[in-house]
Amino acid sequence: MIIGITGTDGAGKGTVVDYLVREKGFEHYQARALILEEIARRGVADDRNQMRLVGNDLRRLHGNDYIIRTFLERARDQGAKNVIIDSLRTVAEAETLKAAGGIVLAVDADQKLRYERVQKRRSSSDQVTFEQFRDHEELEKNDPDPHGMQKQKVMEMADHVIYNDNHMDELFANVEVFLKKFKPD
Repeated sequence: MIIGITGTDGAGKGTVVDYLVREKGFEHYQARALILEEIARRGVADDRNQMRLVGNDLRRLHGNDYIIRTFLERARDQGAKNVIIDSLRTVAEAETLKAAGGIVLAVDADQKLRYERVQKRRSSSDQVTFEQFRDHEELEKNDPDPHGMQKQKVMEMADHVIYNDNHMDELFANVEVFLKKFKPD
């Protein structure tokens, strides 16, 4: 089973990924790690804006589905059977994943709740005001750069959506519902 996960920042994508890895034995391929490797190679800041710009540049140089193609190749080469790839950001990524037999899972939650969550985790890309968070989100929904993020369109392409506005137990129960619906026995 190949799952590509998308969604809004702070919605709980990482928590879903952790659950699938820990409880279900999925192999995890992380877009953020790939982009951070490139950021380090280029010697630029690892803030949210640079992550977006470097991701856009990788897609410009190698195709808008570059990140997904890279991870699908790695999964194939490693013989991985159950794969979770985060985070799908472009229509081309979602299309390539689906063409490979993958399923797109979206995770969303209330915007203010999501902002509170990112302030608690405080990664380098999360150190923003609510206004900056909101502005970044608007840009990432449909970046005018042809190689940029199109989160809203990708979320609309999702095969299943989980709304994570409550407790973790409910989130994990919703993941189980998703798996029962899509995972072959």
